[in-house]
Amino acid sequence: MPTSLNGLGPPARHAFLVGLVLMELLGPAAAQNAQPAQPQPAAGVRTILSTGTTVTGEPIKYPSGAPAQLTALKITLQPGQQTGWHTHPVPIFGYILDGELTVEYGPKGRRVYRKGDGFAEATNEAHNGRNLTDKPVTVLAVFAGMEGVKDSVPAPPPPRP
Repeated sequence: MPTSLNGLGPPARHAFLVGLVLMELLGPAAAQNAQPAQPQPAAGVRTILSTGTTVTGEPIKYPSGAPAQLTALKITLQPGQQTGWHTHPVPIFGYILDGELTVEYGPKGRRVYRKGDGFAEATNEAHNGRNLTDKPVTVLAVFAGMEGVKDSVPAPPPPRP
């Protein structure tokens, strides 16, 4: 492992650091299962998600015009907490590390995600995540964004049908 990141350009440094964060969040199994660019099928490998659309049916579109920026967040909501209504102008992959998350999508319905679930979150559809259980929920959120664009933007709740 390099002792200095100074020899790497900003995109490579960012990708390296996001990789370290993911390995820390997902534990030793993630590092052991790390594969080359063309992974071979192996025992213990599970596809969590492979899709071209979000949970509300929007096509996934990557932003363009500025340098790419990956951001990985570990988000914990305590019982009764919520994210507040918001949208994402960039693609986002969510993975439930622990607990259960209920997300309201207005007229597009409600979905419940549990430990081990992965999903391509809605982008331009206002939504609100809530912890309706008596235990914390922890979510790994990975944003495929770009410099200068916020990953989440507050939004009003959609009109009720």
